[in-house]
Parts: sequence; C-alpha cells; structure tokens
Amino acid sequence: MTLRLKSLFAAAGVAGLAFLGVPSAVSAAGAKPEIAVVVKITGIPWFNRFEAGVKRAGDQLGVNAYQVGPTAADPAQQVKLIEDLIAKKVDAIAVVPNDAKVLAPVLKRAQDAGIVVVTHESPGQAGSSWDLETIDNREFATAVFQKLADATGGKGKFALVVGSLTVPLHNEWADIGLAFLKAKYPDLKPVADRYPVGESLDDSYKTSQEILRAHPDLKGFVAFGSQGPIGFARALERQNKTTKEITNVGNVLPKQAAPYLKKDQISEGFLWDPSDAGFGLVALAKKVIDKQPIETGIELPGLGKGTVEAAQHVVRFKATRTFTKENVDQFDF
Repeated sequence: MTLRLKSLFAAAGVAGLAFLGVPSAVSAAGAKPEIAVVVKITGIPWFNRFEAGVKRAGDQLGVNAYQVGPTAADPAQQVKLIEDLIAKKVDAIAVVPNDAKVLAPVLKRAQDAGIVVVTHESPGQAGSSWDLETIDNREFATAVFQKLADATGGKGKFALVVGSLTVPLHNEWADIGLAFLKAKYPDLKPVADRYPVGESLDDSYKTSQEILRAHPDLKGFVAFGSQGPIGFARALERQNKTTKEITNVGNVLPKQAAPYLKKDQISEGFLWDPSDAGFGLVALAKKVIDKQPIETGIELPGLGKGTVEAAQHVVRFKATRTFTKENVDQFDF
C-alpha cells in the first residue's frame, strides 16, 4: 500500500469518528486515560445533565472523559459508535445500553481488544466488567407503583410506558411493578402491556393523547423514561384535566417537571441526579483501569457508599429522590 493510500484511509477514519461525535484526538503515551461514555440518546434533558457529570469527572479525576450517543434511541447506532471507539483504542468504554443483547457482541470485542467496559442501567450485561446502579430496582419500582395504587384507590385502568421494549432497566421496573400490582392490587389493570415511547417527548405526548381517546375511563399513567410523564402531563393539560382525575407518576427531571407538578398534572416524580450517575460511571471505569478493588463499601461522589453484587457484577447505590409540588424547587437539575 502506498503512503498516499495509507494517509487517505487514516483521514477517512478520523472523519468518520468526527461525524459520529467522537473526539478525534488520539491518546499519546503518557496521556490521560481516555474514557468514552456512550449514552442511549443525545439532546434530551436527562443525558444533558448526565454529560455534566461526565465532564466533571474528567476534570476532577484527571482523565479525558467525554460523552457521545446517537440522535435516536437506536441500538444499531450505539454499536457503530462503539466499533469506532474500539478502532480508536480508547482506554475504557462506559455504556448506557438501548438493547443489552444487541450490544453484547460489540462489548465483548472491546474487551478482547483490551478495553475496559462498564455499563449503567444494564445489570448482568454480557461484555461488561461492572454495571453501575444508582438505586435498588425493586424498591424504586415498588415505590412508583405504590403511589399509583394509593392515588387510584387500587382500582381502575392505567397505561404503562417504557423508553423502549429493549431498555433493560425500564422493562425490569415494569415487570417488578406489574407483579407487585397483581399480588397486592389485582383491580388495577394495564390497558396494554407497555408503550415504548418514554425517551421521546413528542412520541410520549402523541401516544398519551391516543391513550386518553381510546380509554376515557383511564385512572392512571406510569412512565419509565424521563419524557413520559411530561408528555402525559401535556396531554392532560390539553384536555383541561389534572391528576385529581388521572394519576401521573414516573421518573422525571425536577426542573422539567416542576410546572406540571405545581399544576397537578404530574402527581409525583422519582429519580436520582443523572449528573451523579455520569460522574459515578466514569469513576467506576477509572477504578477498573487502575486495577483498584471493586468491593462493598466503595464510595463515589454524589452516590455515597455502595454494595457489590458479585453474581451480576453490579455496584449498587441508593440515591433515589422523590419530587412533589411542595419540594420540587429544592432541586437544581
């Protein structure tokens, strides 16, 4: 191969990375460890806040940490991004998967290339050394569905939204919640299994309107995916209804949800600070790069002390926060 051809191929590779939003600088010997965080989707408030934590970790931990992600919640686009990061020979790839099964092969290729792989919101992820969880999933899901039951008197129809049918954690919460209702509140019935629109405000709003038209006797709405409760709140607002008529609960960013909490179009919101999760994911990756022990008692800024579940390679914290119209102004994210 001629020198000219080699140069052309090298330039094409750098251009491809730049097109996908991956920084093109190549780590030199002695440079800071490079930790690339691949999120489910860019441009929504959740992952904007998450990125603030990634950048803060880079500044405080002495690593080159940055965030990339697809413009739609598409696992195939995540695979492409990870393939380019493997070619770039980063030190670690930290992923919030759209689809655990689809990503498993490419994550394994990253590991085979000597790259550290960690994940968030994907317990038991194949191809990952550790998964960071900021909450106890059973406690979190049960709290959300308990609020639904309390507000509806444990009876009636409700709609259930997730980010997509392949997002691991959203569907785990849905499964836990549905089992909880079946055992304790059998008169609360979902109108369908689940709607996969919770990551998109436009899709959540459109679907919420369709649900309200199809089910005028709806009593509740539960959404996992931070845009779900917002979309349903907008649909309630359009129909001049409030949570006094239809309960609306799920995970939200407090600043985005505040107007709807105050107008009784969101009943209650649940979340942790995505910035802390972004920071924690980078910090976990750095600990693995540095070959530090990952064990119960591990402490990460913003998350406190965690426990290790060795069987699923999960590092778990308990950082859940609950947002109401009375306390929402206390939160700055």
